[in-house]
Amino acid sequence: MSKKLYVGGLSYNTSEDGLRDYFSQAGEVASATIIMDRMTNRSKGFGFVEFATEGDATKAIDMFNGKELDGRTITVNEARPQEERPRSGGGFNRGGGSKW
Repeated sequence: MSKKLYVGGLSYNTSEDGLRDYFSQAGEVASATIIMDRMTNRSKGFGFVEFATEGDATKAIDMFNGKELDGRTITVNEARPQEERPRSGGGFNRGGGSKW
């Protein structure tokens, strides 16, 4: 079991401090991060919470998955490693043939 949890369904108004405070009810929070859109600088509605111990992380899943935070029902589960994304060629000359 990982100590890092995925938290989905977050309100756009939820702050990292608010996320940390909420999850600290389950144990010692090592970090709380909300993923932001680079273009708009707004929350993407999900984030990650890392606990000091696996036991606290398991407790947080049991306590908070399906519960409400800032008016939204959140999903809490074990974070999975980010999968390697294939690098695209930049979108140029993708075929399609000639228009003539």
